[in-house]
Amino acid sequence: MSDRFNYDQFLNTLGAWFLGILWFLPIIYAVWTATHPGEYATRFDLLAPLTLGNFVDAWNAAPFARYFLNTIMLVTFILIGQFVLCTLAAYSFTRFSFPGKDILFALVLLQLLVMPDILIVENYSTMRALGLIDTIAAIGLPYIASGFGIFLLRQTFKTVPKELEEAARVEGAGPIGILWKVYVPLAKPTYLAYGLVSVSHHWNNFLWPLIVTNSVETRPVTVGLSIFGSVDQGIDWSIITAATLMTSGPLLIAFLLFQRQFVQSFMRAGIK
Repeated sequence: MSDRFNYDQFLNTLGAWFLGILWFLPIIYAVWTATHPGEYATRFDLLAPLTLGNFVDAWNAAPFARYFLNTIMLVTFILIGQFVLCTLAAYSFTRFSFPGKDILFALVLLQLLVMPDILIVENYSTMRALGLIDTIAAIGLPYIASGFGIFLLRQTFKTVPKELEEAARVEGAGPIGILWKVYVPLAKPTYLAYGLVSVSHHWNNFLWPLIVTNSVETRPVTVGLSIFGSVDQGIDWSIITAATLMTSGPLLIAFLLFQRQFVQSFMRAGIK
């Protein structure tokens, strides 16, 4: 039995290493291409000179400072809105009884089955009617509520002992006070995990921002990055790769820093 266990553990470890290497190889290639002159982008030469000039050229080739500012404003706007709305909705579904509760929650879950791209025409018509085309608000408003966020927080809130809620009520706390003092602090790992998912998704979102924005003042970094692919001749893959690393680097660093909390949160919520 012990030998069998060791054999299975060896296969699991070997498979994890194999998948990890497959995942990491494109990153290695991207770093190599971005830190070497363009002529070495398609061939591997250990004697090739290192350079950081590709990052400088990429940064100067487009208004990346503005793109990054727009992206940070966008993901912050969406995340704050989602935290507020998803928290209130999840708390209501967890601790209150009202007519149609199960039907409403089923509709929330139904949102998870609807691809956002299906709603592009309707969302664009709505944003145009509101006069918000070519604004950061137009990018973020269709995503300000999240069925996944409501479900995830509801699963977490259901694990909070009712005794804590009763103790807070005895001390004079109302529904909002109980939510703020009891439920929210205990759900911090879930907020962190969901925040990473939300920021990652909206940081990388491309199609909707491309459709609803027209100017540099409102474009996020993903749309700004597409400027490098709009050149028909003389494409420098080293500069393109450097720009891609600058775009995706913050998300990769954030995940590496919070990966443990990210995994633990989803395990506590019962999501495999």
